[in-house]
Amino acid sequence: MPSKSGIETDLEFLQSLEEGEVMSQMTLSKRIGVSIGFTNSLLKRAIHKGYVKAKSAPYKRYAYYLTPRGFSEKSRLVVEYLDTSLDFFKNARNQYVELFEQAHVRGQSRLLLLGDGELAEIAIMAAWDTKVELIAIISTRSQREKIGNIPVYKTLDEISDYDAIVLTDSDSPQVTYEKVTLIEGHTKLLVPDFLRIHSSDVAEDTNEDGS
Repeated sequence: MPSKSGIETDLEFLQSLEEGEVMSQMTLSKRIGVSIGFTNSLLKRAIHKGYVKAKSAPYKRYAYYLTPRGFSEKSRLVVEYLDTSLDFFKNARNQYVELFEQAHVRGQSRLLLLGDGELAEIAIMAAWDTKVELIAIISTRSQREKIGNIPVYKTLDEISDYDAIVLTDSDSPQVTYEKVTLIEGHTKLLVPDFLRIHSSDVAEDTNEDGS
């Protein structure tokens, strides 16, 4: 998903404590990918609600472990996360299908995907139900040569014959959008609404109108 949800963070937090390991808050924060301050808040809340207990260990570390109530909460979060993920998948897929169909009508049938990962895989599945052709995926990080039988390249310079680029970067979509529009322009970069991209052209047009 484009950004980690509260459900996902809470679930990862509880899953990280299942084994009752001895660890520092720094280790825990790195494991779930949040700040130490936020990790401390998660621990305080979980202990207050009776989901987690802590035992002191040497070198300012603690053995954190889930209580029976904590395991029940983790199970509830798993179900909620799966429901949320399924809703996101359906919405993202539908938006990519609509994007591809509109592109085909405009004569943009040979498309690149910009960004690998979950969104690229959803876009690939969406393309199966349309008449567009996905000719390549652009990703500076991917170690794979192909994703879903589509070749992966590091830069746009390696591909020349395409009609438009579809944004499938979930890590930093706004930054990627701004970089690519400086090179390709807005008409060649297709963006689904759920990524909530802000177009700089809107602000520039407003300033020029004086409104």
